[in-house]
This record gives sequence, structure tokens and C-alpha cells, in this order.
Amino acid sequence: MTTFDVEAIRAEVRALDYVRGTPAEVALWRDDDADARANLAIEGMALEAQEDALFDMLRDEAVPPPLATAIVLKLLGHPDADLALAITPIGRA
Repeated sequence: MTTFDVEAIRAEVRALDYVRGTPAEVALWRDDDADARANLAIEGMALEAQEDALFDMLRDEAVPPPLATAIVLKLLGHPDADLALAITPIGRA
């Protein structure tokens, strides 16, 4: 990923209309994230600090995994991104 402003993204996430996860769901998502990050590290693809901060923020905001994926796709300007999602792609902010 490239350099981005996690707090600006947080503001956009907070403006979205979505059903936040329950504390129990968020705890499970955090556990899953920890496992995924450990696997990435084992494979030599550990996340950079700013990427960690982005995913931590998405969990702090109780963003469900499918929406978190959609947000990341939109941030990256991926061709499969939901163009209607109110998230500004990185580099266009």
C-alpha cells in the first residue's frame, strides 16, 4: 500500500450507514485478523505499520469483514471496488 491518512479514512467510515458488529463479533474478527497477520508474517509478507493501523481502525469501528474488504478495494481503486461506496481512493484524497 501507499501512504494514507487513517484518521481521514476513519471519518469516511463513520459516515457510512452500516450495521456495526457486536462486541463478541468484533472479538472474533480480531482473533481472525491476528491469525491472518501471523500467517502473512510467516510467509514474509508482514503488514507495514500503516496497514496495521488501517485494519485496527476498521476493527475499532466494528466494520464487518465484508464491508472492510469493500473499503480496502475502494481505497486501492481496485476494478472490483463498489463505486457507490463513499470512500475516497488513496491518491485522490
